[in-house]
Amino acid sequence: MLIVTDVAKSYGPQELFSGASFQINPRERVGMVGRNGHGKTTLLRLITGREEPDEGKIEFSKGYRVGYLEQHLTFAQPTILDEAALGLMPGAEHESWRAEKILRGLGFGSRDLTRAASEFSGGYQSRIHLARVLVSEPDLLILDEPTNYLDITALRWLQRFLATWPRELLLVTHNRNFMDGVVTHVVGIHRQKVRKFPGDTQQYYNLILQEEEVFESTRQKEERKRAHAERFITRFRAKARLAGMVQSRVKMLEKQDRKEKLTALESLEFSFTSLSFAAKVMLGVDDLTFGYHLEKKPLIDGLTFHIGRGDRIGVVGPNGRGKTTLLRLLAGELQPWSGSIRPHPTLTTAYYGQTNIDRLQAQRNVVEEILTASPDVTPQRARDLAGAMLFSGDHALKPISVLSGGERARVLLGKLLATPAHMLLLDEPTNHLDLESCDSLLGAIDSFDGAVVMVTHNEMLLEALATRLIVFDRGAITSYEGPYREFLERVGWEEDSDDSHACIIAPDDDDPPVRRMSRKERAKFVQDRARALRPLQQKVDDLEAAVAAAEQELNEVNAALVDASGSGDGEQIAELGRRAHELTPQIESSYAALDAATTALEAETANWPEPL
Repeated sequence: MLIVTDVAKSYGPQELFSGASFQINPRERVGMVGRNGHGKTTLLRLITGREEPDEGKIEFSKGYRVGYLEQHLTFAQPTILDEAALGLMPGAEHESWRAEKILRGLGFGSRDLTRAASEFSGGYQSRIHLARVLVSEPDLLILDEPTNYLDITALRWLQRFLATWPRELLLVTHNRNFMDGVVTHVVGIHRQKVRKFPGDTQQYYNLILQEEEVFESTRQKEERKRAHAERFITRFRAKARLAGMVQSRVKMLEKQDRKEKLTALESLEFSFTSLSFAAKVMLGVDDLTFGYHLEKKPLIDGLTFHIGRGDRIGVVGPNGRGKTTLLRLLAGELQPWSGSIRPHPTLTTAYYGQTNIDRLQAQRNVVEEILTASPDVTPQRARDLAGAMLFSGDHALKPISVLSGGERARVLLGKLLATPAHMLLLDEPTNHLDLESCDSLLGAIDSFDGAVVMVTHNEMLLEALATRLIVFDRGAITSYEGPYREFLERVGWEEDSDDSHACIIAPDDDDPPVRRMSRKERAKFVQDRARALRPLQQKVDDLEAAVAAAEQELNEVNAALVDASGSGDGEQIAELGRRAHELTPQIESSYAALDAATTALEAETANWPEPL
């Protein structure tokens, strides 16, 4: 159990919060929310002991273990499986299957497990660290933005994993759908106060809105009563026969605390500027093929689609399959190997790319950087856009070099707003934005009159906005003519297979053609496969949980035996010895059952090969 009591923290004149008191009880999964800069990361650092509070105290139950996803990445083991297995609890060092299961869920294939961590990108290295924390099975698991480097399939796996987390969880993420699918409670940092509520983020924000509406209504009512009393006092102060009534009202006003009007919180409020476009088709893509290495299979092969006025196209799929590359091709930053990209002659495009943040000039300030977006941007317009991106007053003159990643993302958004366009190309635009800013972005995209092509793993945005999809999955790129929810119901994502992240080998030209399943047939196949595999998978999960529980109990019994031996309590020693004697064959039996169940699951899975 975690208990936070009257904690306060300030940096100079800036007070983040005061009087913070809450506790996380057994099996509670808590999401922490609050605007960027309001103290979420600071509160996590206080809880993990990396900083000290100015006031108050933070306490844990005796022997309570806390697992925290570190931002500084270090690796010393020869393989990523060895790295993840470092997190295994004492006594479980040889149960590497636990680490392997988590690595597989986070998107690593069987061939990846024997590779060194240095061979992977920074995003995948973060996943290795995440696996190490998850496999350590702490009493309190603390995750600060674990979704930043996960693709959509890994996100969906992690959400399911955390939703069944058997101990305590404290989660910070900008992905509202992800958080609401996991948490049982919300801790909110709002107006320098920290409070805990049951429910998800929607219930939390509704409650905060209701409370502030009631506060404002009460404040206005009290102000009207105060004004009435003050008029009475002024009017009748000189009349002797009303002196008692006047004095009564004076005393009432002296006792009454005056409610101050709530200050408006800074919010990221903006809209994209769209140019009118008369033609029906903005851009056509025909038989597009591209790769980075001529000797390897193309990353994009034979892709054909068009972008029409008003389209909202979601580009979705696991990382490393070519989603960002497709946007760079559409933006003209890369040239196809073959095929064509045919923009309308009058088309103007605005591109927000993941790597574009690194292209901001460190020596410029925020206003100067926004000014470079378009020759038509005036200094006043740049100032206004900086303010819309929460860089008001002197903050608009801060150099890029001192800005955080989230602040640089807002500068890049400001530059995008300064560029009137027919079409927006957005690559992971919600990264580094808090929940409120994500909501503002959703509204801005929804009201944009032109077309939008967006790479995102945020399923809330996909469900709210996407009318069509370009799907990178199952070793191919397909266009799905329908919304994201329909795609999930009719097609769904490929279940991670043993070689899902291995190289895809093109079939020999002499192989006979194979008929591909229709969308309807594939949907039925996926349902039938899930129906066949689900009970077997559930049995494996139940046995894993039983083994883990029995081993945990045995560790506790052995520890208690040591204590009892030291105190010479013969009766307790005998009782604990009997329990240890019972648990040992029970654990061995469970391992045998787990091995049999896993074999049965693998055999049944082989009967359901991935359809073409």
